[in-house]
Amino acid sequence: MTVTASPTTAATRHRRPPALGGFSTAVLGIEIRRVLRNRRTLLFILVMPAVFFLLFGLPQRGQTLDNGLPVTGWIMISLAVYAAMVATTSAGGAVATERALGWSRQLRLTPLHPAAYVATKIGTAMVLGLLGVLVEFAVGAASGVRLPAHVWLESGLTAWLGSLVFAALGLFVGYLAPAENVMQFMGPALAILAMLGGLFIPLELLPDVMRQIAKFTPVYGVGQLARAPLTGAGVDWAAVGNVAAWAAFFGLGAARLFRRDTTRV
Repeated sequence: MTVTASPTTAATRHRRPPALGGFSTAVLGIEIRRVLRNRRTLLFILVMPAVFFLLFGLPQRGQTLDNGLPVTGWIMISLAVYAAMVATTSAGGAVATERALGWSRQLRLTPLHPAAYVATKIGTAMVLGLLGVLVEFAVGAASGVRLPAHVWLESGLTAWLGSLVFAALGLFVGYLAPAENVMQFMGPALAILAMLGGLFIPLELLPDVMRQIAKFTPVYGVGQLARAPLTGAGVDWAAVGNVAAWAAFFGLGAARLFRRDTTRV
């Protein structure tokens, strides 16, 4: 007896998974627009770091580093790192809200590959991080900060690319903590990390014990590398190791929690 496959069965058998696991620039664009419509998010990640520069950077005008470049440049770059880390962490941490709303379950019913979903979140986080750096640099330039062109470019790129560590941190915390507690916890935590890592206060002004602790914080490496073009310190391989270690820790941790979460749903 001959059995004829039904049209539905045949269609299912020949269905191919979407290219790139379903990742698309259209979905990424929608996600970015959705985040940019959140006024509270924009205030927190774009306006506050700029206000910090006006409050703490402008009073330092006229002072210079040992190489003759302005202290306001040091402050601007440090706050650009802070703006990028807050932006990327908050964007990555948004997965906690979506998990609480059941969006993870809905996505599992679609052809969208979990890795494509994570890539979309990271892409959105990095766009917000870039905006944070650009806004901080724009405020600095408008306030009179004058630096060599290579310092603007190298410091800006380092601050932005280094914020990938905090995009991974946001995903890690987003898959770990309840939705209602993510940014309530991460906002003050990031400010403390920034202080301990030398973004708000130069490490040279801190006691030796605090300087040693700073080297083990996630902020230390990114801050040191971003300011190196300004200070002329060159590549600090301890800072590179710091960035690589924390990126691996948060990235692998987020991947592990993600697999556990998607298996459960």
